[in-house]
Amino acid sequence: MVTDPIADYLTRIRNAQMANHRIVEIPASNLKKRITEILYDKGYILKYKFEDDSKQGVIKIALKYDVSTKLPAIQSLERVSRPGLRSYAKPDEFKRVKNGLGVAIISTSKGVMTDKEARAQNVGGEVLCNIY
Repeated sequence: MVTDPIADYLTRIRNAQMANHRIVEIPASNLKKRITEILYDKGYILKYKFEDDSKQGVIKIALKYDVSTKLPAIQSLERVSRPGLRSYAKPDEFKRVKNGLGVAIISTSKGVMTDKEARAQNVGGEVLCNIY
């Protein structure tokens, strides 16, 4: 049993990129599915696929790399809020990730969204992770 599924999700992606894998498989949950959709919308991953098996399902993510340098599109995946130290913020307190070039993923009462979307809707919440 994994005590922090979001940290496990980020670590699987980070490890797959360091090993230059094209596809990574991650056990699915609704929160992980929404984070995957955000990563795809922001252009950090190539594509994704949700597969149902007899248990909880699997998310297959095709990782994105630069063609010429072979560097991954995601430079850093950083877990902000963890089980031992939760991090909550109001819309005006969200810190900019890489001076606005990165994305913070926020879990709000209106669902999981980016920091920019949360600011636009004027909702605060738990800062899950920073990605750039």
